[in-house]
Amino acid sequence: MNDWKNRLNDYTNMVDAYLLEQVSDASSLQKSVIEAMKYSLTAGGKRIRPVLALEFARALGAQPKRVLPFASAIEMVHCYSLIHDDLPCMDDDDMRRGQPSCHIQFSESTALLAGDALLTLAFESMSRHCDFFAPEQVLEAIHELSASAGVYGMIGGQVIDLESEGKRLDVEHLTQMHLLKTGALIKASVRIGCILGGADDDYLKHASLYAQKLGLAFQVVDDILDVTGDAEKLGKPIGSDKGNEKNTYTSLYGLEQSKKIAEQLTEEALQELSQLRIRDGFLRELTGLLLNREH
Repeated sequence: MNDWKNRLNDYTNMVDAYLLEQVSDASSLQKSVIEAMKYSLTAGGKRIRPVLALEFARALGAQPKRVLPFASAIEMVHCYSLIHDDLPCMDDDDMRRGQPSCHIQFSESTALLAGDALLTLAFESMSRHCDFFAPEQVLEAIHELSASAGVYGMIGGQVIDLESEGKRLDVEHLTQMHLLKTGALIKASVRIGCILGGADDDYLKHASLYAQKLGLAFQVVDDILDVTGDAEKLGKPIGSDKGNEKNTYTSLYGLEQSKKIAEQLTEEALQELSQLRIRDGFLRELTGLLLNREH
């Protein structure tokens, strides 16, 4: 196995172990919601966001184990967003990662609270593990995550998505929706890694542009997979975007042009990455993997 794949597995295992540790207390009166949190956190997933934070911090000289509580907090926020996205009042999806969505497995109220609890646990995790970083680094990291998840970030993108169902968005608004709904948290992941690694402004600029291009490419590939993907590999039915009258790159551009857009965005991301002069090829390999993924 290639070194970069070994590192990816190491990062994923680190994150999985940390997340499981945070929801291990199932003996309390809050058992039902803790079980729902655990169910969703351990349901699988690529852990791309925490991996990006860990790797950018490592590339700048920070120890990944010290960054782990911050990186895992990003995954908690991502997981909370998936729980809420699946709710009947949102996308009303019954399946997530090959198993019943949180509100199907438990109840709608429990799922809602599990998402809320993961969101707040994320910031608890970041604020209680700050011994190895300067206070201003911790505050800036917390600000990055909170801003990316808020009304001018992920939530804002979800609002645009919900309000545009059944309507046709132009490319400008479609891109803005994806930059917020998907791209904001990916960008925050990269920036948090850079902040904790002590990056200067120029480094942070190119890393942010890389993340922006990567986030858009990631979403375009998601749109493509909803048309061409294997339901078993995706862990959910394909064609749901069309059924829900969602605005996607494939609905606006068609399948073949969307593939070209994803390739172009990936190339632009790699160009920004080259400006950082990172010695090994882990991030380049990861970027290519995300373009060519099947789920």
